[in-house]
Amino acid sequence: MQSRTHTCGELRITDAGKKVQLSGWMENFREVGAELGFVVIRDFYGTTQVVIETAEMMKTFKAITKESTISVEGVVRERSSKNPKLETGDIEVVPEKVTVLGRCRYNELPFEINHSREADEAARLKYRYLDIRNPEVKKNLILRSNVIAALRNAMIEHNFMEITTPILTVSSPEGARDYLVPARKHPGKFYALPQAPQQFKQLLMVSGIDRYFQIAPCFRDEDARGDRCPGEFYQLDMEMAFASQEDVFTIIEDVLPPVFAKYGKYNRASGSPFVRIPYLEAMEKYGTDKPDLRIDLTVTDVTELLRTEEFAPFAEGEIKAVVISDFHESRKFIDKTMADCEIQSGSKGYWFRVDENGEIVGGISKFVAPKKDEVVAKLGLKPDTLVVLSAGTKGAAQKMAGVLVKTFGSAVPGHMDKEQYAFCWIVDFPMYEIGEESGELEFCHNPFSMPSGGLDVLLKAEKGEIDPLSIMADQYDLVVNGIELSSGAVRNHDPEIMIKAFELVRLGEEDVKKKFPAMYNAFCYGAPPHAGIAPGVDRMVMLLSGEETIREVIPFPMNKNAQDIMMDAPGYVTDKQLEELHISITKTETSEE
Repeated sequence: MQSRTHTCGELRITDAGKKVQLSGWMENFREVGAELGFVVIRDFYGTTQVVIETAEMMKTFKAITKESTISVEGVVRERSSKNPKLETGDIEVVPEKVTVLGRCRYNELPFEINHSREADEAARLKYRYLDIRNPEVKKNLILRSNVIAALRNAMIEHNFMEITTPILTVSSPEGARDYLVPARKHPGKFYALPQAPQQFKQLLMVSGIDRYFQIAPCFRDEDARGDRCPGEFYQLDMEMAFASQEDVFTIIEDVLPPVFAKYGKYNRASGSPFVRIPYLEAMEKYGTDKPDLRIDLTVTDVTELLRTEEFAPFAEGEIKAVVISDFHESRKFIDKTMADCEIQSGSKGYWFRVDENGEIVGGISKFVAPKKDEVVAKLGLKPDTLVVLSAGTKGAAQKMAGVLVKTFGSAVPGHMDKEQYAFCWIVDFPMYEIGEESGELEFCHNPFSMPSGGLDVLLKAEKGEIDPLSIMADQYDLVVNGIELSSGAVRNHDPEIMIKAFELVRLGEEDVKKKFPAMYNAFCYGAPPHAGIAPGVDRMVMLLSGEETIREVIPFPMNKNAQDIMMDAPGYVTDKQLEELHISITKTETSEE
């Protein structure tokens, strides 16, 4: 039995006179008179108006609740009053037969379908299947599907092989918390869901695979934020054998811009090659390793210039300044925006202003005015300029300066060219740092990145010929509009170099073997130089859609507390299930809803 001849978004004026059958949800019913009414039927593709012209048909439709699925058989005719906003706005269907396919048992819905985005988030997540019926919500899932298809096609065109890697694997000692899965046949042992296919994709390179990719699910037990959903996420995972950083950059700069140009909310995107900014320069110039290059504000170090014992915050540490020209906002605006920055950074901010007469006024002006000429010359100040400042340890001053750039840059008119996608590479990450808690040398980011200079530079550091803090790693981040889209690296594929890198942080061969036995053993059988990256698909779609939160582009997201309130997960299991897994619950706590 045929359920439909056309979709609800398909009929046009050229179809007038045809007998058709439509199937979909009854979105709306409007009774005008005893024998006149209008029904809107909706499916995945659009909506079509059905016009009721008999008392019998009116009785039939009045008995049907909204959001029931129905089948309508009838004749297409030209509308007397057309709706140019609808693709089907030139026609309507006069029904001859109506069949209820799936009745909605509720007279009242949790929210109006077409206004679901205005509803409480908890209601939207609990009734996500209703939320997705809203075309405004559904379009993000369509976008997601199109973007993934485009990425897959582009990778295949670049001779990458799609390979799926295991979901049940071993717990990793690095990174975020794992999701653990008890092993029934191995009491006391656990699998872990992969935080990323990192080890497997490197093992594929050792296996002789030249170019690998997959749209990979990743699982991390971490807290939510605007650009990160708890639980799981997806990434365009890729790895290349016999490859350098330049090879990875070439692929990414070839694959991503066309996708952003075709599917993005903005019609401008950075062309190849993307801007490259060394990590240390990014921290000094932008106060962050995730700069938003749509903003024209930068950070200037004014430590020596503004050092003074008369103002305690400037008596020690570092002082950073952000100059905001053409500033015409109120004192109230300054105070509110500065308060927002202080909440985000956890540090105090300071400011002064150059008024229309060129005088330094407001904020901490009395501590700056004695050095007016030097300050004006150093910062290039002109009338109607606001200067916001941070002070403290190097890290705290940089962090607050970065927040000042981002917050004031987006809030003050004329300093953010918002409607574009501004890509950049952050390169030359330090290999090591001094740990805040230990006070000793530690890995700064990825311990398995290849140190720039290889074994030679590590041996020099071991002999004391160079400072290990000066060693850079062949590691890179891809940033767009202030959001880290991905991290990647040239991998340390040589066991000798790997062991030496770990020895500098007081670890040795046995530690590496214990933590990563499969990968270390594989590398001992001859591994090719290899490099890779893994741009986040969810974040990419969020950027392309212009959404503020990542949950808007995920089909069935968890809430901020890592709960799926639609499926009631996580949930309790039976004692029998626990017994089979050799697990006993010794203590239960009531979690916050």
